[in-house]
Amino acid sequence: MMDVGGNGSGLPVNNKQKAMLPNKSRGDFTRNLRKDSEGLSESPDLEFEYADTDKWAAELSELYSYTEGPEFALNRKCFEEEFRTHVSDKRWTELDAAQHRAHAMRLLDSLEVIAREKRLKVARAILYMAQGTFAECSSEAEVQHWMRYNIFLLLDVGTFSALVELLNMEIDNSAACSSAVRKPAISLADSTDLRVLLNIMYLMVETIQQDDPADRPEWKLIRETFRAELGSPLYNNEPVSVMLFGMVTKFCSGHAPHFPMKKVLLLLWKSILFTLGGFEQLLSIKVRKREELGLPPLPEDSIRVIRSMRAASPPASASDLIEQQQKRARREHKALIKQDNLDAFNEKDPYKADDSRDDEDDNDDNDNSIEAETFPLERDEVMPPPIPHPPSERVSFPKGLPWAPKVREKDIENFLESSRSKFIGYTLGSDTDTVVGLPRPIHESIKTLKQHKYVSIAETQISKEEEFQKTPLSGGEEEVEMCATELLYQGILPSLPQYMIALLKILLAAAPTSKAKTDSINILADVLPEEMPTTVLQSMKLGVDVNRHKEIIVKAISAILLLLLKHFKLNHIYQFEYMAQHLVFANCIPLILKFFNQNIMSYITAKNSISVLDFPYCVVHELPELTAESLEAGDNNQFCWRNLFSCINLLRILNKLTKWKHSRTMMLVVFKSAPILKRALKVKQAMMQLYVLKLLKVQTKYLGRQWRKSNMKTMSAIYQKVRHRLNDDWAYGNDLDARPWDFQAEECALRANIERFNSRRYDKSHSNPEFLPVDNCLQSVLGQRVDLPEDFQMNYDLWLEREVFAKPISWEELLQ
Repeated sequence: MMDVGGNGSGLPVNNKQKAMLPNKSRGDFTRNLRKDSEGLSESPDLEFEYADTDKWAAELSELYSYTEGPEFALNRKCFEEEFRTHVSDKRWTELDAAQHRAHAMRLLDSLEVIAREKRLKVARAILYMAQGTFAECSSEAEVQHWMRYNIFLLLDVGTFSALVELLNMEIDNSAACSSAVRKPAISLADSTDLRVLLNIMYLMVETIQQDDPADRPEWKLIRETFRAELGSPLYNNEPVSVMLFGMVTKFCSGHAPHFPMKKVLLLLWKSILFTLGGFEQLLSIKVRKREELGLPPLPEDSIRVIRSMRAASPPASASDLIEQQQKRARREHKALIKQDNLDAFNEKDPYKADDSRDDEDDNDDNDNSIEAETFPLERDEVMPPPIPHPPSERVSFPKGLPWAPKVREKDIENFLESSRSKFIGYTLGSDTDTVVGLPRPIHESIKTLKQHKYVSIAETQISKEEEFQKTPLSGGEEEVEMCATELLYQGILPSLPQYMIALLKILLAAAPTSKAKTDSINILADVLPEEMPTTVLQSMKLGVDVNRHKEIIVKAISAILLLLLKHFKLNHIYQFEYMAQHLVFANCIPLILKFFNQNIMSYITAKNSISVLDFPYCVVHELPELTAESLEAGDNNQFCWRNLFSCINLLRILNKLTKWKHSRTMMLVVFKSAPILKRALKVKQAMMQLYVLKLLKVQTKYLGRQWRKSNMKTMSAIYQKVRHRLNDDWAYGNDLDARPWDFQAEECALRANIERFNSRRYDKSHSNPEFLPVDNCLQSVLGQRVDLPEDFQMNYDLWLEREVFAKPISWEELLQ
């Protein structure tokens, strides 16, 4: 496709060349550009609804790579061989519940055999059951019905704990690890046992977490019991998620390159999602915690507000259009007088005078040529009305801004401090009530600020932690609710830094912007076939499979990180800060920016899937003949759900890492994130735009006046869509421009607080002996049972003679 910033021959045109064009041709040229620009940006709003997961069928199909296709028939064969030895005249779907249960128990007993080949056959038979005994089904809905039935049956007879034990055996299988390390190329065959086990476990977790209103009461009970067991240290004395994290680090260390990492990450994500809860549960936990802490309720339901937002900016008024045309005329006039002035309107780094590489960066992907701007919020034309949505999805708001403004206690203190020093000449520290001597308008301002004061759960937790640190003796024992989040944090605490580094290593290897390097980890072990493709069609199919494989890994990691950050933040702010800090130390911020430094529209509209090969479609229908044309065409979806989901998750992670952290915000500025983020605004999806605008808002004051001047539409979009913090001088940065930032000092202070919290709450072995209570009761001290060593007991008579009878004791002195 020709660049939109092109000159008709596909060559890019920069601003200086544009200024040298004759007047008439330049007018035609910009008009043509405008048409192209409109053609690109008039793409409709993406009808994407953000949720914890995609549709159930999509989540099931993403478990399998297309290379695994032949294994469906193999699983069926293993099941039928086993089944026919016991039941010869009926099909599985014709048996009654007692016969189903008896056969499931037989399979479970057979799993405990020593011979590996026999065990693998039985595991495949169980996998076929978990896949819904598809050969006896005629439709996808029927497959899904039998999947639910069979999986609840398998769980009820105790299959999951047997699978966890087998998985542990495979993880510790040193022979498989050493042979995989020595192999020059790892393929699907190296991970067969692991893949079968992980497939069954994933299908069980994914199916059971789906809440169906038509479920039987006993199934609902099984689901809640399984949720509790999965999140508690029941299996192997640790939550299942901790065991899977261990697999991730072992894989990244190079000791087990054959681990099927996509399946491990998908199971890890679904285990965390099931045990801790998704975004709806997070909101209800937040509401409950605020009630318990005596804080006022939330000003709005953030999920509903975001779902009701529209992607594009409202149409410009006629007066705005006239003003913009006048501005454009002035720009063209300036360009003829002094060509270099046009560079000011280019999006450039405020800290760099001139860099040809930046120019290339900004002009590629038809991004930043002034007249050819394709981002809807930046264009000068009137936008067409967005696609109407069904009324049931919309929340009706009064006219105005979507979010209620918020103010922190600290903001009120700062405002009063500056007002007092200005009008009275003295300050009162953190006193926010005394307004004596201040003029009337200041009283009104303070009243308005206090009306919108918002105290977060995090601030309350920090102040409570400070109290515990100040008064370790009189503060009393802290009551820690042993919820699933707390159990998971305790499980991953000892190795959390390694887990974060491992996840980011895999994310880097799976990112589309990463170049293949010899030292990077091989994440394709569970997608590459034993024999590499020999025809063009096979190569194309494998190419699609590899790209899809990487996209699914990015989706799983982004979801894992976001869920953990959100749950830890609610459970205790310092748990969140501990994880966030290790992500920052492992270069998560530049990694996410590197991920977005690509043509994000083409990533979101990528068609790396072959729908006829997706499970359960492929096992129910006759497969059509695949051709190169059908593979190239892909599906007819407007966008790729998983890629848009991943992008939103990564932006949310970036927001979580940088919010209220001055040093990390400055990292965004130093890594030149503004042009990268602004390109991401081309995606016409409200939620994604909101998180991009949030990231631009925090750094706007540091980007310089020229950037703000040439990005006024982005500034107004921030004003319309992002929550207002009263007193936040985000758009001008009058006194903060020169504020120094010391990354090390800020992070060290935070780290000290985190370490104090972790050692106080979790490190019982190193607690200060000075603070331990002393037992002064003679009876309880003498009544304590003391375990004496065996050699002492044998020589007790000798010790008694030497230490007691042989020494004279003055009882009078002792009693006095």
